[in-house]
Amino acid sequence: MEERQPYDVIVVGAGAAGMMAAGTAARNGRRVLLIEKMEKSGRKVRITGKGRCNVTNARPAEEFADQVRTNAEFFKVAFSEFNNRAAIKFFERAGVKLDIERGDRVFPQSGKAWDIANALLEFCVENGVKIIYNTRVTEILTLGDRVFGVKYINRRGFERKEECAQVILATGGVSYPATGSTGDGYRMAQALGHMIVPPRGSLVPLESDSPDCAAMQGLALRNVELAVYSKKTKPLFREFGEMLFTHFGVSGPLVLSASAHLRNWDKERYRLVIDLKPALDEQKLESRILRDIAENPNRDMDKILSGLVPRSMVPVVLRRCGLPPEEKANSLTREQRRALVQLLTHFEIPVTGPRPVREAIITSGGVKVGEVQP
Repeated sequence: MEERQPYDVIVVGAGAAGMMAAGTAARNGRRVLLIEKMEKSGRKVRITGKGRCNVTNARPAEEFADQVRTNAEFFKVAFSEFNNRAAIKFFERAGVKLDIERGDRVFPQSGKAWDIANALLEFCVENGVKIIYNTRVTEILTLGDRVFGVKYINRRGFERKEECAQVILATGGVSYPATGSTGDGYRMAQALGHMIVPPRGSLVPLESDSPDCAAMQGLALRNVELAVYSKKTKPLFREFGEMLFTHFGVSGPLVLSASAHLRNWDKERYRLVIDLKPALDEQKLESRILRDIAENPNRDMDKILSGLVPRSMVPVVLRRCGLPPEEKANSLTREQRRALVQLLTHFEIPVTGPRPVREAIITSGGVKVGEVQP
């Protein structure tokens, strides 16, 4: 019987990072074992972007790199070897057709995140990676200051060991634990002596104590501009896109992007300012309101407003402006009209904090990068 050759590399975790690492190592001639505790690979990839998967951004590489907010120097080393343009070429060569959408965001043309997950899996399979599922690594084995393998529990519940001199830990953060991200990697890294920065949500919905959010629960705003402020007059974040009101506060693409910029919840109070009519400046918006009033002078203001904002938002706008629903359009004073314009262009929502880390799209924190050779 031919003796089985030992593996050169073991990769723990078959998410996007683990599959890319395993496939690349195998393509470079290594014998690779990829161990995944779930029943299939890429669980989180398959649900990301509402099942569409925002793969990367098509902006020039230097602009992309400028958006990295923390540990930019650490990131730069890897990014110089494989940047956003390289990622686009990788998936196109794998047969995944891509589209560039608003804001230069890149999605699979099919609109299916599965295509991205499957392309990564095929990359591993085609290069000869051995993959085992329903298998949980519990420990990275060391002898002195050297790694010599992993200990794991297989699908039958038996504990086993696999010897290997190189182990790549790619277990992800702690968001969406149902996909397998339960912090196993942090515990293993800490056992090896690494310092763990407490993980927190990044790209996470935000909570608000404003009753208006619950009153508009389920309302999705499209084509709005969101700015985020603290005490400073300059916004911490400003972007155009979509957002959603929920029973706890706000969510949606704009809010998730904004949340990555809000890091000092203990010291700062943040507020969101929404421009509901970003295509119109204040003068043009007031002219639009005047025209609506001139065409329907005896109409109730709730009916006038329903032509300007979504219906579930009308009661909130009326209350904030101090207008009864039955107020006649032609009775609106100049001051009230100006106040309405100001509200529609500066609709403010206070936010009190992020949602729990398990609800985050991604987490920040984890292994302290200063302890890692980039």
